[in-house]
Amino acid sequence: MIHPLAYVDPQATIDSTANIDAYAVVMGNAVIGAHCHLHPHAVVYDHVAMGDHCEVFPGAVVGAIPQDLKFQGEETYTIIGDHCVLRECSTVHRGTASKGKTVIGSHNLIMAYSHIAHDCVLGNHIIMSNAVQLAGEVMVGDYAVLGGGSLVHQFTRIGAHVMLQGGSRVNKDLPPFATVGREPITYAGVNAIGMRRRNFTQDDVETAHAIYRIVYQSQQTLKEAIDNIEQTIAPSAVRDEILAFLRASERGIVR
Repeated sequence: MIHPLAYVDPQATIDSTANIDAYAVVMGNAVIGAHCHLHPHAVVYDHVAMGDHCEVFPGAVVGAIPQDLKFQGEETYTIIGDHCVLRECSTVHRGTASKGKTVIGSHNLIMAYSHIAHDCVLGNHIIMSNAVQLAGEVMVGDYAVLGGGSLVHQFTRIGAHVMLQGGSRVNKDLPPFATVGREPITYAGVNAIGMRRRNFTQDDVETAHAIYRIVYQSQQTLKEAIDNIEQTIAPSAVRDEILAFLRASERGIVR
């Protein structure tokens, strides 16, 4: 399953069911899981662990050293789950001493020309549209959809089930279940359509609406809004996820 014109380092571990096309490159001690497919001119560097059923398209580069001047050649990693697709010319860089690894979960679609910088942590079922750019140490929650050409500042957190408008410039945390866009970037409502598609109930949707009315319309500080939510909104998985995100925000949330 390895084309004779591919280059595979003898130290690499390639599952017997993987396909490595002509001119693809697998370097060092990389690990390629079952039923993966590396298209021509895909490059996987050392210290990469790729799960099963992943597909890397031409020109994509996985596990290159970070574009961080503090990087001193330390041994760091790139970890990718199962069923991930990295389209043409997308790039994923390995970690630095900060976290030691860049992590991408499972069932993610990383479209062409997108970039995932050092020490980012991505969950599962994420869609990054064409040319999304994640700076270092960004965190993205499950089922987030990032519109094409979006720019995300380092250390920013994007919550689960967020829908981000294409072309956005993100410099604050985006709370879970939110739709975010416009210029300058702002909260635009609850991602009700996305929630229903993922089998959240109407009560879950209404809970998110009620919480964000407090956060964005009550004229309270974030701390006051969190206290208000705890006192007035019944406990639920949606409420608790939003509260945990708000409490952990260090950059502040989008307004």
